[in-house]
Amino acid sequence: MNKKVLIVEENNQHAKALSYFLSANNIGTLISRNLNETITALQGEEIDCVILDMGMPDKLAYQALEKIKENKGLENLPIIVFTGKDLSLAEQNRIKKYADSIVVKTAHSYQRILDEAGLFLHLVDEKNTVNPVEYKFGNLAALRNVLKDKTVLIADDDVRNIFSITKTLELHKMNVLTASDGKEALKILKENKQVDAVLMDMMMPELDGYQTIREIRTHSVFKKIPILAVTAKAMKGDREKCIAAGASDYISKPVDIDQLISLLRVWLYDTGK
Repeated sequence: MNKKVLIVEENNQHAKALSYFLSANNIGTLISRNLNETITALQGEEIDCVILDMGMPDKLAYQALEKIKENKGLENLPIIVFTGKDLSLAEQNRIKKYADSIVVKTAHSYQRILDEAGLFLHLVDEKNTVNPVEYKFGNLAALRNVLKDKTVLIADDDVRNIFSITKTLELHKMNVLTASDGKEALKILKENKQVDAVLMDMMMPELDGYQTIREIRTHSVFKKIPILAVTAKAMKGDREKCIAAGASDYISKPVDIDQLISLLRVWLYDTGK
């Protein structure tokens, strides 16, 4: 019997990336982007496990957790919470009332998700068959090599940030271009049409990140280039403000390198296909 995982995720690129890697390991997937779609899918499909992304607004994420468990027949459905947030102890305890596992988005999170999903799908097999199916997860070399030979532009006025991030990205065999302000970033982009992604500090002098991103998006050749916004601290509304300016995704300083690698893999896994 084929196993199916429901991915609950508002961000389409994150959902597609996770679905791609689960599918590559012979796990069927279905994607829902809101609470109504989730409940409809659970009532209409044979779902063996749910992966819920906590990137959606907190209230909606907790509503989804509560609503799933309220439904008759879904009380024991395994739920894995996938989050890029640093959860407080209170948040972790609240989530654990409903979820079976919490996985933080890092460079190694897809392996963790595969391990956790496999564990729960294996338990489902134990209940329903005499000989449980042993899941053998596929080689994740393709995932690890996603960033190899890709070119990223880092725009940041702090040379220390540029240096530390560049060193890490070069370890992943990425080509790194750097700019110390928005004007220089625009110039480099126009001269290097093969840039695969941009890491944009939002608080730069003269032309800040918001203005620079808006300017980048006016050029048709850069309409779809992934731009990851970097803000000095995670303030309420920052994410929405960055996305409204044209950013693809968002990460706060100090940059967690594991989370940055995870985000870059999400946005670059299907480029060049």
